[in-house]
Amino acid sequence: MFARALLWLKTHPISILLGSLVAVVSLIIISCGGGSTSIQSSSMGTVSVSLGDPPSCAASAGAAATAPGTFSNVWITIQSVKAHISSTADANSPGWQELAPQLNSAPIQLDLLHLAANRQCLLQQLGSASLPAGDYQQIRLILLPNAATSTPPSNNHCAPLGNVFNCVVDGSSPHTLDLSSEQQTGLKIPPGQIMGGPIHVTAGQSVDLNIDINTCASIIRQGNGDFRLKPVLTAGVVSANMTGISGQIVDSVTSKPIAGAIVTLQVADKSGIDRITMESQTDSTGHFGFCPLATGTVFDVVANGMTSSGTAYDATVVFNVTGGTNLGAVPLIAETAATAGASTGPGMIQGAVTAVSGTTGAKIDATVSALQTVMVSNMSHTFTVPPFQKPASLVIQVSSSTSCPMGSPTGAFCGSYSLIVPASNPNVGTISAGKITFTAPASGDVLYTVEADATNPTSNTAICSPSSQTTSEDSNGMPLRVTPGATTNSARIDFSGCS
Repeated sequence: MFARALLWLKTHPISILLGSLVAVVSLIIISCGGGSTSIQSSSMGTVSVSLGDPPSCAASAGAAATAPGTFSNVWITIQSVKAHISSTADANSPGWQELAPQLNSAPIQLDLLHLAANRQCLLQQLGSASLPAGDYQQIRLILLPNAATSTPPSNNHCAPLGNVFNCVVDGSSPHTLDLSSEQQTGLKIPPGQIMGGPIHVTAGQSVDLNIDINTCASIIRQGNGDFRLKPVLTAGVVSANMTGISGQIVDSVTSKPIAGAIVTLQVADKSGIDRITMESQTDSTGHFGFCPLATGTVFDVVANGMTSSGTAYDATVVFNVTGGTNLGAVPLIAETAATAGASTGPGMIQGAVTAVSGTTGAKIDATVSALQTVMVSNMSHTFTVPPFQKPASLVIQVSSSTSCPMGSPTGAFCGSYSLIVPASNPNVGTISAGKITFTAPASGDVLYTVEADATNPTSNTAICSPSSQTTSEDSNGMPLRVTPGATTNSARIDFSGCS
């Protein structure tokens, strides 16, 4: 072998040898240096991000007088969207990836009530970016703070209020939309609010990400008349054809369309309770539509409504609805009078929420929801009933002791709520072979559970221990039963261990 090597050296000029050496060195340099760009690019994927929201807080033409919402515009200004592969990374952790870097120098101001037209999947595209392949577990949406000194949006619709970039128009009057401390760290979309699991970015592939803001449930009217943003956000990968769920809400007897009916998409959480992820209301022809939707996610559709004369419809729930489904006509059953002259209106649940830290009152936001349970195939399913006032989940402020009911914990701060709900048991639909079969509402008492979730008013994070409580009893310790046209007083919900 050594002899062959000497022979090769003797028979090849030194210039060839040097040329071969240069080629080898060049190859090494390309592989270790210049080639890093191609290696890196081959491990990158592209994410396009958009924002959507069914206009649930703006009454549509022809809607019933009791339809939720009075806002004509909700303007927010977005300056950044970021994602992280870690579910526990905080705002200061390294590794956050910009999904729409274009926003940093050119923030976009959007009206959340007018993102879509004619119920089509016409979304506001926020931007796109290349980022390392991986599973991204959380997202942060960063808004331009009011009174910011950075680059404002090109056409600021909140300008009549001064140096303000986030506002609501209630009737014809604009009001500043106050932001929480999250305006600096970003509005968080944690793993539990990313539909279908983490955002999977594949090398060399593109993925479409949509962020949905439930506008109706995200705005709090404060005691001083101001408005505060408490965002209810979800996100998910959507298909290129933006497949959605649609249908028409009709009266079960007349088959006439119901305008202004409330329609929600719900998904079960870890406890098995259906939570509202999106909500909308029907147009003047009773039609509704949700799109785009996270691919592979199965939803339960829950709807109810009320006539202009005040007759309530019971809740109708259709289980296991996949994207791309047109439900057709979905019937709502109107309340009937039990006796001549009896009420056909909804029922009302009233109650109080208290909060203490030791023996001192604590300030909290309490999100109060009404829940009903039905049996399907010998299994119980609990879902959130959209009340007839907006939003479907009512947020109350517990911030003073002025209206604490008798027997409240010493020093507690208190807040009261009223939930206007159907006074009948639900109409249940199941899908089999593409056909919906409805089961008549169960007879007997109409029973509810009230749930309250406590969060910090400034950071939207859990604040008490435990942070969620329920009651299925009235103020007399009996089952929480609702009857048409009557008010039921719920047992008080007391939060303790609030920081």
